Amino acid sequence: MAAESHAPTAGEYIVHHLQHLSSGLQESLVDFSVVNIDSVVLSAILGAAACLVMWLAARGATAGVPGRFQGALEMLVDLVDGQAKAVIHDARSRRVVGPLALTVFIWIFLMNAMDLLPVDLLPWVWTEVYAAAGHDPHHAYLRVVPTADLSTTLGLSGSVLLVCIYYNLKIKGAGGWVHELFTAPFGSHPLLYPVNFLMQMIEFAAKTLSHGMRLFGNMFAGELVFMLIALMGGAWAWQMNPLSGGFWLGVGHVVAGTIWALFHILVITLQAFIFMMLTLIYVGQAHEAH
Repeated sequence: MAAESHAPTAGEYIVHHLQHLSSGLQESLVDFSVVNIDSVVLSAILGAAACLVMWLAARGATAGVPGRFQGALEMLVDLVDGQAKAVIHDARSRRVVGPLALTVFIWIFLMNAMDLLPVDLLPWVWTEVYAAAGHDPHHAYLRVVPTADLSTTLGLSGSVLLVCIYYNLKIKGAGGWVHELFTAPFGSHPLLYPVNFLMQMIEFAAKTLSHGMRLFGNMFAGELVFMLIALMGGAWAWQMNPLSGGFWLGVGHVVAGTIWALFHILVITLQAFIFMMLTLIYVGQAHEAH
């Protein structure tokens, strides 16, 4: 952040908010020695919250007329189960993949929903805690949307890749899958083995990268828009003159923030649904033979 003698510029404000609470300085675009602690901790907390939601729904389920909470969860379960049946025809696999897809949807929705909190709320709380511990508050970094962190979304898509590999091996056997890797999609001629294998690797890599980066791109863009809207309110608050032109910045902050938050509710739900559906589709493809 800027020095205490003046308000931070727009660039300083955004750069500060885009810094992670991490275990060290990242020296390159891909640096596995650095852990984004804020993303890991918040993801774990929200994952536990997702499990708690489902546990409470299961514990309180009744055979009679369901309450609103149970009814909403039953609708969601029916939705996911219907999509799983349409994509994965193996009933035994659905017993695992269905709950997995439901967990993915709720977990990602909760992580996305952190974007609806006021931009400076949790960072301000963390700054106060950081300063109380005797540290420089200007270095109190915290990002509160785990899915706006590429390492989180690629970690999720990488986990889906591992599930797909597991089902490829389980359904087709090691020999059958290796045979498929070298003979699909162009045929089983020995001269085509390298081309087939290369195409299979490209397909796995492309699906994994696009799966994670689609979620990251949408959530990162939404986070930036909320920061820009917060800057409008910050500029008005700094001037503290309701008769100046900055007054309309305050009005714009409230109007734009409300409209974008309402629209973003659809975005975070849609992104969680898309990630869940792609998970089902990719796992379903692992059950199919070329």
